[in-house]
Amino acid sequence: MAESGFHFASPWWLLGLLLIFPVGAWLRRSRVYGHIARINRYADSHLLPHLTGSRELHSGERWRRFRHWALLWTLLVLAMAGPRWDFTEIQLYTPGADLVILLDISRSMEVADVQPSRMVRARQEIEDLLNHNQGVRLGLIGFASVANVITPITEDGQSIRNLLPSISSELVRLQGSRLREALVRAATLLAGQPEDSRRSILLISDGDFVDSDLEQMVQALAEEGIRLHVLGIGTTGGGPVPGISGRFLLDNRRQPVESRLDEAGLKRLAQLGNGIYQTADYRDNDTRRILQLAQEGGKAKAVGEERARVWNERFYWLVIAVMLALLPAFRRHRTINQEEQN
Repeated sequence: MAESGFHFASPWWLLGLLLIFPVGAWLRRSRVYGHIARINRYADSHLLPHLTGSRELHSGERWRRFRHWALLWTLLVLAMAGPRWDFTEIQLYTPGADLVILLDISRSMEVADVQPSRMVRARQEIEDLLNHNQGVRLGLIGFASVANVITPITEDGQSIRNLLPSISSELVRLQGSRLREALVRAATLLAGQPEDSRRSILLISDGDFVDSDLEQMVQALAEEGIRLHVLGIGTTGGGPVPGISGRFLLDNRRQPVESRLDEAGLKRLAQLGNGIYQTADYRDNDTRRILQLAQEGGKAKAVGEERARVWNERFYWLVIAVMLALLPAFRRHRTINQEEQN
């Protein structure tokens, strides 16, 4: 049953109110300076305030402070529980564009010619896509010698965000950069989306693929209305490829294997795929541009008569009340410090 009146977003926080009772019981059974306390063995009771810098509280004062604390604690617990009682209804829409990200996870993506590495830079680019995305469904495929669907096309960007830290070249045993199978998987995912949806693929890689018929396949996808955008990771100067053991990979001549950004080849694929090529940098202009092109021509559609309720949270009123109640305490503390200095 949908809630329509006053309620708490997280009512379990209200259990915190039970803490007031054991604190009150403890206060009833204890005294700040008990006659059997060990400190009384070393000084008379009338000298203790001068030695400790504090004084014994009278019963009425102790309970007055307890009531003040209980009031503040109650307000804070109620604020954490999230009181709310009114809402705004909004129409639900489904995005009109789909974008499948093909992430190269071959060993060459661990090269550190861009700091801290190509793989980390690629994950950061995907993070930027998620941060700026507002109207595109996203899917993610990782590929090296084989391709694997990490997440299907979804509107839940948080599911992709949660998986990003665990993606690395160590997930695959057979190394290599074979793009063809990844393109086939991406086309299959896009085929399951609405026909009038704007369909695109984003390739994030350093290039140097071993497939022989890539250009023909990219052209065929473009004829079907699937655009290919490319985000190049790395530099043309390149760097040595690290191995699993921490040492660099060696070729047949016992020399370190060098990997360089195949900028020319990646630009060619983007041109054949009716997309754009960009080299990844530390700004977010590249991802913004790709999202803009992915949305181009796509139109969001209303989801029937479905509407969502956006509740107006009211916890801040209680937080303001707590802050106002604490202000005299800060003023009192400042006055005491000034008197001590004088």
